[in-house]
Amino acid sequence: MQYKVLVVDDSTFFRRRVSDFLNQDPGLTVVGEAKNGQEAIEMAAKLQPDVITMDVEMPVMDGISAVKRIMASTPTPILMFSSLTKDGAQATLDALDAGALDFLPKKFEDIAKERQEAISLLQQRVKALARRRAFSRPSLLRTTPSPRPSLRDTRAPEVKPAVSVDATRPPKASGKRYSALAIGASTGGPVALQTILTKLPANFPYPIFLVQHMPGTFTTAFAGRMNNLCQIKVKEAENGDLIEPGCAYLAPGGKQMLVDGTSRSCRIRIVDDSGLENITYKPSVDLSFASLGRIYGGDLLAVVLTGMGADGREGCRSLKQRGATIWAQDEKTCVVYGMPQAVTAAGLSSASLALGDVASHILAEMPA
Repeated sequence: MQYKVLVVDDSTFFRRRVSDFLNQDPGLTVVGEAKNGQEAIEMAAKLQPDVITMDVEMPVMDGISAVKRIMASTPTPILMFSSLTKDGAQATLDALDAGALDFLPKKFEDIAKERQEAISLLQQRVKALARRRAFSRPSLLRTTPSPRPSLRDTRAPEVKPAVSVDATRPPKASGKRYSALAIGASTGGPVALQTILTKLPANFPYPIFLVQHMPGTFTTAFAGRMNNLCQIKVKEAENGDLIEPGCAYLAPGGKQMLVDGTSRSCRIRIVDDSGLENITYKPSVDLSFASLGRIYGGDLLAVVLTGMGADGREGCRSLKQRGATIWAQDEKTCVVYGMPQAVTAAGLSSASLALGDVASHILAEMPA
């Protein structure tokens, strides 16, 4: 199957560059190019692309405004290109809140060290979003509205039967004792995390550990935004942070978040993973989950949300061996059913939950 892509950018050079890279993949074809947001809206309606790549800053109409209009009229998966600056991070989060599903740095050297690797990653991300469009065209991510306003594995493993939770029945607690909550996510994760965390009360009595694949400037901005939206406290984790109940610690981009100490008294340890082998992501769900398992053992609830690849599977395997409870987001509400699918296919998840049901199940399982 060949997926259709619309490329939107005010730079003729960048449009041609992105188009050339995408057209190198036999599964992708660029069907149009737009130089501003207004053209993007018109061409999206006319060409019905499977994916749109979108710049933020453009004349006539900016990318964020275009995203809002497109999602209101002809919902289409949108990948944003942004700069790795503070302003770029804020604009990208605004675009995700408006309905964009993913983002990449506009400078390809910031995506990967090798040019071909960067091109391959771009192609993979576009195809992952295109498959989401093909799977569910009318409803992309916002199957459950956010309670507050704004905000390398390409082949999927064979899925073993998962326990799907009946959303018509109230959540039922297992009665198990917990000491902490951990959540891992990638593509589609920012909005998914917002959907969950804004529903947790201020008196939520457990610490929360968040691992979201993001660059460093983005995690700083995202933590600040979530802290403003949520009743619980949300902060970007810092080395030496003493773990407190009711606080969510977001792993900083470009680093790894570990924990040291005991379940009653532990601290955050932020490290550069230059000495670690077989670790692709910074931050890594696998690495953080494994570290949390050594501290909390089986007294941990871990949730794997939407995202490409299989990060989190091995961390969940380690947690499962210690008796921890693991849940995964279901396929229908994922932007990309990669990470949750990997966990489910490995037989590690005990429940498959729709995004809109995750928070209520957490509150039932971990009551305040």
